[in-house]
Amino acid sequence: MSDRLAQMFDIQTVLQRCDPALLAPCDEGGELDSAAEKLLFLQDRRRVQKVLWRQLFVLDSTMHKMEGLESAQQLLTQPCPPQPEGGARGRWKVLKAEYRLRAEQMEEMLATLQHNIQTINNKRHKVTQLLQQLQAKKKQSDNMEACMQKAHKVLQACDGQLTQLRAELDAELGHVDDWLHSKEALQTYMAAVNVVAHVRLLSYNQSEVSLELWPHPPANTNLATNEPERVKLSIIWNPNNHFTLQVDPTSSARQLQEAVSGHPTELSAALLEVVQNYMGQADLLAEIQSLRYSFAIDWHPAQRVLVYLKSASILCHLEVQEGYPDSGAIRLRDVQRDGQPMNTAALQPQNPDWSLSEWLIFLCSNPLI
Repeated sequence: MSDRLAQMFDIQTVLQRCDPALLAPCDEGGELDSAAEKLLFLQDRRRVQKVLWRQLFVLDSTMHKMEGLESAQQLLTQPCPPQPEGGARGRWKVLKAEYRLRAEQMEEMLATLQHNIQTINNKRHKVTQLLQQLQAKKKQSDNMEACMQKAHKVLQACDGQLTQLRAELDAELGHVDDWLHSKEALQTYMAAVNVVAHVRLLSYNQSEVSLELWPHPPANTNLATNEPERVKLSIIWNPNNHFTLQVDPTSSARQLQEAVSGHPTELSAALLEVVQNYMGQADLLAEIQSLRYSFAIDWHPAQRVLVYLKSASILCHLEVQEGYPDSGAIRLRDVQRDGQPMNTAALQPQNPDWSLSEWLIFLCSNPLI
């Protein structure tokens, strides 16, 4: 009976009876259009085969059970024994888990192998680069050696020229003493000219000449405190062969003279004008410079006005007449409080010949302001 059942329930027979298409290869029964369709077909086929295998397993177990029964009543009354653990499904799960473990180990080994291959490739690339650098340095070394040989030949030629130049230098050194005496005489002459002209040359080049104006100290004054600031002038030559004469913008006397431009023939007259203006105001500038240490003042040479800031809200304007301090006088032009003019009738002093210092002391100590 077992042989008969085995023959009856042969796998091929069961599959043939259930679905003959399951026994046909992929290409039989029609062409598949793409690899994706083939993959779906194989996946569906695998699912159907798994279901059939499970059904066959159940049928086989049932037939084995029926072979041991004596009657149909025993089939209805006998309890079903518990399903034994393991079996084909359990072995399949074990094999599947082992396969996954081996696959993970294989993937790790492949990742390690790929990393090692990448490392070897990187090292090979570095070795190639080092070899190229070594070849380039070797080539440079050969070039340097050739250059050294050329330089050695040039050095030998230069030694011969140096010997000749030394002979010429020995011949020219005999004239150096005469030139030094001439230089000392010229320096003495230039110093005398500077003292008389009050002009000193600071520097010069092809495009600019820097000069410094300095006066004699005023009579009956302290040189250390009342000497006016020395003014620096710059003569700048333009590309069109014209000059620009301007006062150093960092100087407190920067408003002594506006910048002047003109033809080179007009340079002497412009420079003379600046020197005369500076010398004419030397005493005034010296007094203003000494007053800056005690009062908040600002000097406007173009308007000849001295601005005195007594406080944050009080502003006084003193007008300095031409010729001060020898002949000109000081006049109080106005006093402003918060931008509004004040009455200055009570602020006129009895002595009209007061100096700037006396005027500032008077305004500073006057309680009416």
